[in-house]
Amino acid sequence: MKKDDIRYQTYIRILEEELVPAFGCTEPIALAYAAAKAREVLGDIPDRVVLQVSGSIIKNVKSVIVPNTNHLKGIPAAAAAGIIAGDPDKELEVISHVPEDQVDKIRDFLDHAPIEVEHIDYGHVFDIIVTEYKGDSYVKVRIADYHTNIVLIEKDGDILLEKELKAEENDEDEGANRADRSLLNMEDIWNFACTVDTSDVAKLLDRQIRYNNAIAEEGLLGDYGANIGSVLLHSYGNDITVRAKAKAAAGSDARMNGCELPVIINSGSGNQGITCSVPLIEYAKELNSSKEELYRALVLSNLVAIHEKTGIGTLSAYCGAVSAGAGAGAGIVYLCGGDYQAVIHTVVNALAIVSGIVCDGAKASCAAKIAFSVDAGILGYNMYKNNQEFKGGDGIVMKDVESTIRGIGRLGKDGMKETNEEIIKLMVSGDC
Repeated sequence: MKKDDIRYQTYIRILEEELVPAFGCTEPIALAYAAAKAREVLGDIPDRVVLQVSGSIIKNVKSVIVPNTNHLKGIPAAAAAGIIAGDPDKELEVISHVPEDQVDKIRDFLDHAPIEVEHIDYGHVFDIIVTEYKGDSYVKVRIADYHTNIVLIEKDGDILLEKELKAEENDEDEGANRADRSLLNMEDIWNFACTVDTSDVAKLLDRQIRYNNAIAEEGLLGDYGANIGSVLLHSYGNDITVRAKAKAAAGSDARMNGCELPVIINSGSGNQGITCSVPLIEYAKELNSSKEELYRALVLSNLVAIHEKTGIGTLSAYCGAVSAGAGAGAGIVYLCGGDYQAVIHTVVNALAIVSGIVCDGAKASCAAKIAFSVDAGILGYNMYKNNQEFKGGDGIVMKDVESTIRGIGRLGKDGMKETNEEIIKLMVSGDC
């Protein structure tokens, strides 16, 4: 693919937009970002806060530890961290630097300031509205559709910023200023990965390698969540297929449970960013792959995952690790010398195996889901090498890879709406 091709330039932009750093689980961090922005515009620490959030935000904030808060959890904690210690200029790294004395102030704010949480449904799966009050003054900040998309800033009745929001069924491009994801398709992604000038992506990918490998290694060294990575290594040995799953799982366990290291995300998710990259880093070490080969495999993995997620949307009852695991499978195929046919069969096989995994929020079990999704990518490739495949008509497998990806998009976005609502009801019922 030539550099002057619109697809080349678009794919570079997509990677630049997607592979960004985040500190902590991205939904609570988006909430902290909105809260920090509101405090900045208000010009003071509020004395009352109202948090209006969609069900999927409730689901993804409820059970994860907010980093740099001494292990606080939940929606009020995420907002309080942003209000007291957040730097909105850092966006998804908004609370990456919190002085020790500020941690006590976060807890004190939670103890003394009224914080009201309201479940809203204004037609957007990803929706956060933070309103902060100081005396007779207030500021309202709204983020919708993706994690850094501030669509409203209002102060004392004056609109300081407002963006038009699309109806959700038409918001796949996630904003007019974002690169056109409709140009993504498997054949062009493969061609781009094979021909891209790696100097155009080296800085992005070096950062992904460095950040995500670091948190994966910390996950194995520390005691985080359910320690899925360590369980895998202790139970199944140390060969490359186990290490690829274990390190990805360990990275997730660490970030879900308060590790104070950043990750490079994919499709708005740190877990998906880890899943797309860490297994490939391990395979590249095992195979003595060159840096260029790893770059190309990462380009393939990341773009395949983004392509799959475009039809599903940022948040869904469909587990995002499934898409990322299929992407990782594609990247592993490249490192192992496979061709385009091997890649597309691997992706279809992987999706057929694990597309039944639901997302019940961000928490420790995400690590285990990541392990199974990476395993599905590896199994999907081994099936192809042994002349086995799931064929069109086998359940949700369609006639070709693009039809299957479109079908998965419909399943995740439309078919699982009611499932998402039931999951949210279970999680907020008081029995969890």
